[in-house]
Amino acid sequence: MTFPDIMLPLKDKDKPIVQKLLSAGCCARCVLRFCCTRVQAAYRQPEQDTLKELQAFICSTEDSAASESTQEKDKSHDAAVSEAPEDPPSKRAKLDPSGTDAQSEEGAASVDKPRDKETHVCVVCLGILQELCGSTQAVKIAEAVKAESYEFDTLVLSVSLPAQLCVREHSCWLHVKKEVREKGLVLDKDDVIQVKEAFKWTMQGLVAKELGGVAVVTKSAFEVGVEFTHEATDSDCHFLASACPDCFKPTKNKESVFTRMAVVKALEKIPDARFLKHYPCPPTQPSSCCSLQDIQCLHVSVFVAGRYNKFCRSLPQTPWVIDGERRMESSVEELIAAPVLSAFRADGFNFSSSGREDVDVRTLGNGRPFAMELLNPHKSRQSRVEMKQLQETINTSSDKIRVRDLQIVSREAMSRMKEGEEEKTKSYTALIWTQKPIQREDIAFIDDIKELTLDQKTPLRVLHRRALAVRQRVIHSMNARFLDPHHFYLGLKTQAGTYIKEFVHGDFGRTKPNLCQLLKTDTDILELDVESVDVDWPPAIPE
Repeated sequence: MTFPDIMLPLKDKDKPIVQKLLSAGCCARCVLRFCCTRVQAAYRQPEQDTLKELQAFICSTEDSAASESTQEKDKSHDAAVSEAPEDPPSKRAKLDPSGTDAQSEEGAASVDKPRDKETHVCVVCLGILQELCGSTQAVKIAEAVKAESYEFDTLVLSVSLPAQLCVREHSCWLHVKKEVREKGLVLDKDDVIQVKEAFKWTMQGLVAKELGGVAVVTKSAFEVGVEFTHEATDSDCHFLASACPDCFKPTKNKESVFTRMAVVKALEKIPDARFLKHYPCPPTQPSSCCSLQDIQCLHVSVFVAGRYNKFCRSLPQTPWVIDGERRMESSVEELIAAPVLSAFRADGFNFSSSGREDVDVRTLGNGRPFAMELLNPHKSRQSRVEMKQLQETINTSSDKIRVRDLQIVSREAMSRMKEGEEEKTKSYTALIWTQKPIQREDIAFIDDIKELTLDQKTPLRVLHRRALAVRQRVIHSMNARFLDPHHFYLGLKTQAGTYIKEFVHGDFGRTKPNLCQLLKTDTDILELDVESVDVDWPPAIPE
């Protein structure tokens, strides 16, 4: 039997659960959760209106049962009267049905009706779905978002709840579990609507309205996180630490060991009988409700890619800091990042590139591919014109570097820069010094060397940051251009990861073969330029 005159989507089978939960001190929305109500509109109406409907629902059920019982008694009574001789008026007056009504009212009054919880904090959600779930909170959330000046089309609302809500919910579940089974109802704890879901269903429309109609959706690049805390979290969960000690391990970044995940894990392990021995069922009335601890906004990362040239022989790729002391005043990374961060109003960045050059090495030609992950950007979109302007800003800010093909790329596209890291080729030009005087014909044979395989033990200069190993690398081709008896230019096309300096001077024999062996004289490298990094990414943008 259903009640079409009541808005809430409840049925007769829900009545014992509603009765039990209201009597225990649950708020109206938590009652709906335990009745597995998935009609979102039911959560959006004022909590007090829902409470009145729930009470009306119970009373309707009770009145219906009482009415049916009274009708049966009246039928029996009427049958008895019709068989007896007619009584005088004074006798009939004593048999007036009004006497039965009085008894009925007295009996109804003795039924254990739920107390009005209007002024009480819910024993399960601790107020999350009561005063913390309405227009006042929606205004606070919207004001916090507006204050951060993000640009967004949609947002997703996330909620962080104190861990003891899991404990209180488990207690309430055990409270109705027996009733559910006795009535032969099919209901599992996992069917109960989560507090988070009920909160979102209630708040999404209110927050959207306060933000001028911005859609609050289930998946978005922009997230607004609402964090609630409660003063009694540790005391409410403390018994679990002794019952399931292996679930609670101190962590450096957490103030309390009673994290939500740890509490959920403990509740899955603890037997019902042991839980009931240590924790009241239903939960006790809390002395205070939760408090809104923080509202945080976070936009997913935006990725910017391009290629850079480096024209300076005293500029590291990344900040050069040794023993806490900065060695160079700037870096490629910083010269590019500063304007980009400003344009996207990001909180930070991660810089990566297709390989790296030494501080004294220039990168010429079409440049080296690079990418930046911009963390929590407040502005996530830039038009082509704006990206072109940003590129110009970078290029005019310094004569040490230049960028090209600057563009926004997807997270997935980032992996292409690293794909084939070992397979791609690079071209170099090196200025070589020889100890012994040379003639043009002494270096002519170099042009004929193809696919020369090197065994390179980790160079001494990088041994502090790279594991000791012998790596095989290939020099695909070389060419020599005579300069004077002690100098010549060496062009090389190599496999990525080849240590060019070590090939030239041998690194005390750690690279074999090397140029010293090939020329039969000590050689060293005076200058080195990267001429090309043969990675077809990111896509070229026409000038």
